[in-house]
Amino acid sequence: MTPSLRAIGWPYAAQVEDAAWRETLSAHPDARPARVIEQHRSGYVVAEGPDAGIKAESPPEWQRASSYRKGGIAPEERAAVGDWVLLEGKRIVALLPRHSAIKRGAAGEHYKQQLIAANIDTVFVVCGLDADFNPRRIERYLVLIGGSGVEPVVVLTKADKAIALEASAVDDARAALDDVAQGVQVVAVNAKDPDSVAALAPWLSAGESIVLVGSSGAGKSTLTNTLLGIEKMKTSEVRESDSRGRHTTTHRALIPLPSGACLIDTPGMRELKPTGEEDIAENFSDIEALADQCRFRDCRHAKEPGCAVRAAIEAGTLDAARFANFLKLRDEVAGAADKLATRLAQKANDKVQNKSLYKRIDDKYGKH
Repeated sequence: MTPSLRAIGWPYAAQVEDAAWRETLSAHPDARPARVIEQHRSGYVVAEGPDAGIKAESPPEWQRASSYRKGGIAPEERAAVGDWVLLEGKRIVALLPRHSAIKRGAAGEHYKQQLIAANIDTVFVVCGLDADFNPRRIERYLVLIGGSGVEPVVVLTKADKAIALEASAVDDARAALDDVAQGVQVVAVNAKDPDSVAALAPWLSAGESIVLVGSSGAGKSTLTNTLLGIEKMKTSEVRESDSRGRHTTTHRALIPLPSGACLIDTPGMRELKPTGEEDIAENFSDIEALADQCRFRDCRHAKEPGCAVRAAIEAGTLDAARFANFLKLRDEVAGAADKLATRLAQKANDKVQNKSLYKRIDDKYGKH
């Protein structure tokens, strides 16, 4: 491992010595490691250090439609920003195993997963303290992140503007997130002020990888520029009427920071669909604990007698909007899980059919 690789997040020895890593590395003894720092429709940009990236050619199977019968692989099984790959010349020959991945369900009726970033240590969920502030959306982000092995941190930007309008604005926002961000750190900053942004230093030490997620206009690019100390990312003013911003970030990009950490800025996300792999109970442990106290084990928390959940809502100890969001997310995750199971079954069936087809060809023409 060279200092150049470490500067873009090369993992510690314990991970590199993992059996899956060793197997992939030994299978390509002439290849060299690099990290994906940009992903475009036309291909990838990878880096072997913090200075510059190079365009890399992806393997043929990444370029095919994700039909297993045609030898293609699903998009989430291809490299994403943050992934480590092996290069021979300028051609990617292998994807090294991930230690974490942040995903969401892709837009559209058919089930697909979209990778947001790979090999991440921390996710900054960025939300502006203006009309962008939405506890229910933050809750949804935390559900998507939950179970990924990545630490979430809620970063509230535009604290200076909020305080200028109302002295208690930051405290009010924190109070609104008490139930939503159970055990999750909430940090309020002025994204334009380096001294204020210094509050994020505990998560930005050398070798760490962080991804920023949030809606357009939340201040992700402004925060990135302040952490870099230069105006690298384009920014734009938000509309005063609804605090909506334009997509100033158009693609995901990994950027080395002066602290030695790596930061991935992402375009604003309008749709946050679950993948079906999320654990709802992890983010709604308070509701799950109440449900355990219901008189009936199969209580639907509607009009059943002895329902502890409804009693808590009526007593004001459980926010009705939080419970409604729990039900909505629970149903969405269950629906996505059914689609995922169908897709995995189809994948397994395709493999069996391919194996049978190749056997018939071998029996007829002989193995080559």
